[in-house]
Amino acid sequence: MKSTIYKIAALTFAVASMSACSLDEYNPSQKTGDEILATFDGLKGLQSYCYSSLYGQLFSVYDFLSVAEGGTDCWITPAGNPDYAKQVIYYDGLATNTNATNKLFGQAYSMIGNCNAVVNRAELLTDGNEKDITTLVAEARCLRAFYYSILVNTYGNVTLTLEESSQDPILTPQRNSIEELYTQIIDDLKFAANNLEDTPYDNNRARVTKKTALGLLARVYAQGGGEYGLTEEGVSYWQRAKEVAEDMILAYSDCLYDDVEDVWAPANNRNNKEALFIAAGPDATNLENWNAGTQCNNNFTYMYPKPNTLTIYPTPDNQNYWYGRTNNNTLAPSKYLLDCFDADYDKRWEVTFTTAFVQFSAVQSGGSYLFTKKQTLDDGTTPKIGTKHGVNDNISSFTILTQNIINTYGLDAKFHNEYIYPYGDLNYAYYDGTWAPKMIAKVWPKGENSGDPSKLQEVKNPYVIPYPVAEDDDRICFYLSKKRLSDAEKAKRRYYVINIDDLFDNGQYRKTDIKVTNDKNMYPGFNKYNWLSEDSYSSNLQRKTGDVFIMRMAEVYLIAAEANQQLGNGGKAAEYLNVLKKRAARDDASYNAMKLSNATQNDVMDEYARELCGEYQRWVTMKRHKDSFKQRLTVGNPRAAENFDESKHYLRPISFNFLSQIDNAEEYGNNGY
Repeated sequence: MKSTIYKIAALTFAVASMSACSLDEYNPSQKTGDEILATFDGLKGLQSYCYSSLYGQLFSVYDFLSVAEGGTDCWITPAGNPDYAKQVIYYDGLATNTNATNKLFGQAYSMIGNCNAVVNRAELLTDGNEKDITTLVAEARCLRAFYYSILVNTYGNVTLTLEESSQDPILTPQRNSIEELYTQIIDDLKFAANNLEDTPYDNNRARVTKKTALGLLARVYAQGGGEYGLTEEGVSYWQRAKEVAEDMILAYSDCLYDDVEDVWAPANNRNNKEALFIAAGPDATNLENWNAGTQCNNNFTYMYPKPNTLTIYPTPDNQNYWYGRTNNNTLAPSKYLLDCFDADYDKRWEVTFTTAFVQFSAVQSGGSYLFTKKQTLDDGTTPKIGTKHGVNDNISSFTILTQNIINTYGLDAKFHNEYIYPYGDLNYAYYDGTWAPKMIAKVWPKGENSGDPSKLQEVKNPYVIPYPVAEDDDRICFYLSKKRLSDAEKAKRRYYVINIDDLFDNGQYRKTDIKVTNDKNMYPGFNKYNWLSEDSYSSNLQRKTGDVFIMRMAEVYLIAAEANQQLGNGGKAAEYLNVLKKRAARDDASYNAMKLSNATQNDVMDEYARELCGEYQRWVTMKRHKDSFKQRLTVGNPRAAENFDESKHYLRPISFNFLSQIDNAEEYGNNGY
């Protein structure tokens, strides 16, 4: 039997997958589906399942990330994997059966069916109090609006249905207008904003709140105003976006961290005060919760290079407990994105990207775990660690600069038989002996090579290595330098240096090595999905378990700036951008160099790139400024610009799976594909 647009996915309440977010599971026992849904606990179980696609698929694997960030000016493929996902990154062969766009269509619609069931059946409940029921409905409508916003942003005027799935599928669905879709989305978000509290229901961070609904409302108004020029009661959506965003800034100014480093500190990953909407990951320190959680996040592994492929970084395979298993390497920052950051002034540079690659030790764990094989000196002997260099035997990961390494990397002869020491140290232990490891990280101060664990320092984020790296730093294996360093400047350093600009050739990563084998495959690693803390590390080194932002307060400031700029008030737009610049500035002098007095559309788009790169918003943000979309591609992603067809590429193709299951596929259309 052909299926409907979506199928209700949880009438038997397989809600265990949501326990990763501490959402309720309900055991239906022997009752029928209708009997279960007539009880508050039963409906709450189904409502909890409405969240399942968030961490289960959308924000934990590569598919939606490639759709939301691919085909933009910010991301291209690295030299080692140039054609991966070229359909969405470069508009090369994009079709109805392209995996990522095909899956996304079904993932969103499947959750909409569940949301509809919650909304429609709430009036039939035989128990539960009115306030709790209204809260569940408001959450479901907020989620429904979010899933529909993904659909309309990605595929255009799709089918709007507010009914739950049935045994009689609709085989000739019709498309609704853009106006009808936006009207419903906005109505749902307004209902949610009016009926939810700032504090999540059950005090559960995984649940949407009033702030979620208002944030999404501002985002939706901006998209409808920019992409379609929509109005509401004669008022432009841009004006509505401005009003909602500015009201939120007045009401929730305390939701923005004063220092951008705090946004991405592992200690703030759970219950982050800037979060408006999250995909909540399983907690690796809670055994019951962990065993129930079936999904972890692997986005980081697509956005990091393989540091171990350079011999100056002596890791024997594609993984370690510091960076994780970085073996996919498919999405790399464009030169445009890297050039957006003035690293001399802006801390977001090192907060966003790893450019100094390091090794680690485990003295906090007693040094019982060797992370790499020990090297030998040129005469074939193994150095006695702890004498000449004063290094404790517990330090187990280091590089000896043998003559071969000196010659290979062109290092100065004065560093012969010197060491590159560990940068960080892990308190490594297994919970319950068999599952997720505890990964508490501290940092060795520069020049501190004693191996004494009392010398270790706590830092906000061990992946954030202060910029610029000192020339006498003895903890760095290789460094991708934002500032162009001369050969004479490189010679003062014991670590291998690649100037970032040398990685590029006509806007693409160069296909040939620069100096040594595999150095063409290096690029700045993306930090936002790489967590190193005890509650966010899976025993599978390709998986992390941290929470993912779906929306955070910084975006509200960007929307306020964007709306004001579009309405002709560049001065006011600059004020909102300057709030983000100030908290990212290294000091007052840096802020004075960064701040704006008047913001242009390019200023707004560049600030979006600095603040939100990699956070699933670049494609839709570019799309609401079609006057500059192609030009921005030409600058940041010339390969995509060559393939871009304005007659169809502002939308993704309708799902092949869906089209093959309806009777009117030709009438429904596939968006020109």
